[in-house]
Amino acid sequence: MPHISAKSRPIPASTASRPREAGFSLLELMVVVVIMSILALVILPRIIDRPDQARIARVQSDLATISSALKLYRLDNFRYPTTEQGLKALVSRPSSEPIPRNWAKNGYIDRLPKDPWGGEYQYLSPGVHGEFDVFTLGADGIAGGSDMNADLGTWTLE
Repeated sequence: MPHISAKSRPIPASTASRPREAGFSLLELMVVVVIMSILALVILPRIIDRPDQARIARVQSDLATISSALKLYRLDNFRYPTTEQGLKALVSRPSSEPIPRNWAKNGYIDRLPKDPWGGEYQYLSPGVHGEFDVFTLGADGIAGGSDMNADLGTWTLE
């Protein structure tokens, strides 16, 4: 019988035809978990901050819309609605003095928007910061505050 060295030994047929077991090792899974954790720590704070920015952008848009409607009211009636008449004067004709003579047939705005926190926009005429002030009291609904509780008004528009 001839001598067969280990190098030339034939591979059994059952081992050669069996595919390598598929899957990930524990080390590979741990590396993926660590990478995903690092990404979450970096990205998550940026994503969480976006709703607050969206609310502020909505307030700015609402304030610009209401301000434009107030300016149209003034063009037609030569004055802004009084504080007592309020922003409702933009939707329906005021019945209290001074009654506008040239009030637009369909109003100046379809409906009054609510602020992003569900509150009513406030109105002063004359305003503290200008001819009129339209503002929201922020998330807490109380005058003053900081961050999301800060009052945002027409004087804060850029």
